[in-house]
Amino acid sequence: MSDPYVKICGLRTEQDVDTAVAAGADAVGFVFATSVRTIDAATARSLARRVPEHVLTVGVFRRQPLDEVRRLTEESGIRAVQLHGDEGPEYYAALRAPGRTLLRATAATEQPAECGALGEDLLLLDAPDPGSGKPWNWASPTFTAPRGRWLLAGGLHPGNVREARRATGAWGVDVSSGVESEPGVKSPELIREFIAAARQDA
Repeated sequence: MSDPYVKICGLRTEQDVDTAVAAGADAVGFVFATSVRTIDAATARSLARRVPEHVLTVGVFRRQPLDEVRRLTEESGIRAVQLHGDEGPEYYAALRAPGRTLLRATAATEQPAECGALGEDLLLLDAPDPGSGKPWNWASPTFTAPRGRWLLAGGLHPGNVREARRATGAWGVDVSSGVESEPGVKSPELIREFIAAARQDA
C-alpha cells in the first residue's frame, strides 16, 4: 500500500499547525462550522500563513449559506473547502475557483459510489455525527469503498487508524477528536503518533 493522504482537522493554535506540518500531514483543517473547534477567518489566515505550499489548508463548513462560505474562504486565504451537508452540484460549481480544492464530506452510511459525483475533488466518508469522535462500522462486510480518491474519517485515533485503513483500502484518513487531550485541545504527541501509525506498513 502506498502512503495514505493524512489530514489533521480542527486546528486552532500555532503549535497545532506547526506540529502537524512537521509530522508530515498532507492537509490541515480549520473549522468554520459551529463546533468547540471553531475559529474565525482572521485566526485561520494567520495560521494558514504558517503552512508550506505542499500542505493543503482546508476550511470546514456545515450547512452554511454559499455567500458565507465564499466570504470566509476568501478572508482566510485557505485553499480548499470541505462541505458537510446536502449541497448539490450547483453549490460545488459556484465555489469552483482556480487553485481551489473541493471536498465533499458525507455519512459513510450513504455509501456514495464514487468521488466526483457532485463536482468534488476529494470525498470524505465520516460518521453520522461528524467531529464527535464516534466511529462507524468501517469493518462491516456490507461496506463498499467508493471509486476514486476518498478519505476515511470518524472515530479514528492512533490505535485504530492502521487497521481501519487496511480494512477499507482508503486513499487517505482524516482525524480531529482522535488526536485531542480534551475536546478542542490538540495533543502534539497524539498528532505525531497518528501520522506515524497511519503510514505504518504503507
